[in-house]
Amino acid sequence: MRSSPKATSSTSTCTASAPAEPGEVAIVVGTRPEIIKLGVLTRLLGPRAYLVHTGQHFDENLSETFLAAFGLPQPRLRLTGVGGAARVDQFGRILEQLGRHFAERRPGAVVVQGDTNTAAAAAQAAHFTGIPVVHVEAGLRSYDRAMPEEINRMLIGVVADRHCAPTNRAADNLRRGGVDPRTVTVTGNTVVEATRTCLPGPDEAEAVLARHGLESDGYVLATIHRPENTDDPDRLEAVLTELAKLPLPVLFPAHPRTRAAAHRSGLTEALDRLGPVEPLGYRDFLALAHGARLLVSDSGGLQEECTILKKPLIVVRNSTERPEAFETGFATLVHPGRAICDAADRIIADPDLSERLRDTPSPYGDGRASHRIAAIISALDA
Repeated sequence: MRSSPKATSSTSTCTASAPAEPGEVAIVVGTRPEIIKLGVLTRLLGPRAYLVHTGQHFDENLSETFLAAFGLPQPRLRLTGVGGAARVDQFGRILEQLGRHFAERRPGAVVVQGDTNTAAAAAQAAHFTGIPVVHVEAGLRSYDRAMPEEINRMLIGVVADRHCAPTNRAADNLRRGGVDPRTVTVTGNTVVEATRTCLPGPDEAEAVLARHGLESDGYVLATIHRPENTDDPDRLEAVLTELAKLPLPVLFPAHPRTRAAAHRSGLTEALDRLGPVEPLGYRDFLALAHGARLLVSDSGGLQEECTILKKPLIVVRNSTERPEAFETGFATLVHPGRAICDAADRIIADPDLSERLRDTPSPYGDGRASHRIAAIISALDA
């Protein structure tokens, strides 16, 4: 582990005034998936951990409700000017504000998760100030450089000091990329314990379905939010049109980006045909995903969650960094257009699929990833 230079004197409206406690850990989040996947780890670390929220997801339904779902404390530090900004501005503002904070209050380690702008910029801010970086969910690769997250993953892979890989494949990706094998540990994916912790019991789940007028195994749960689907009007129209043609009712929680894109592209009517609902809290979302006959999404996290919930998923994307979900039979990759309906018809008509998926283990681990990562963080102090 590299040595940490002494803190320099700096002032900022977003810095804490007190020095960091020995062994203190800054856990940086900015989006809903980061809160979900770092929630159990944050609780395990206890008082030594504090949250930093960059505000990359600035909608309360995409952030605050998820902090509450995991019983997490309010962030000690909230950055400003990040949510809704262009990517280059997000990076610059996170780097500037976190750089000042880390210089003023030096934690013993900084934890980042996944492949967001938040994770990549926070990892660089910590690296630039000589603080060890622990990367949770390290080593995912799509080998598609058109995917913004792929560049983020590669950047973090260069600066991180400890790489917590969710699968053997992810660990192999890191080693092939030149990462020191001694810094790579296969921990499993923290999404397993997050899902198990927050999945409602039968009575609560039934009440959630009833609020939406749905019956178990009788609907499709769909989410679309990635720029590759929302920023191209033709592609977004194709997705919305195909979802409306599916043979089962579709519940469509609409991401703010999707609503804005539909309005901007003159596709409000196409969106309204799906009867979109507001983004859901995590427990409600898991209840609805568990009760659905089929999932359709461009989400990365749902490619993992479907393997725990034992539900089939159609992934509407150009490429994926999570091939394990496809190799084990949980997920199918399609491009917008008739392929969505064709895949849905095939999946819904398969009489043995549900049983096969129930008997297939999740490739993302045993639900102890957060405990392993907590041990890795503690070893940094040794």
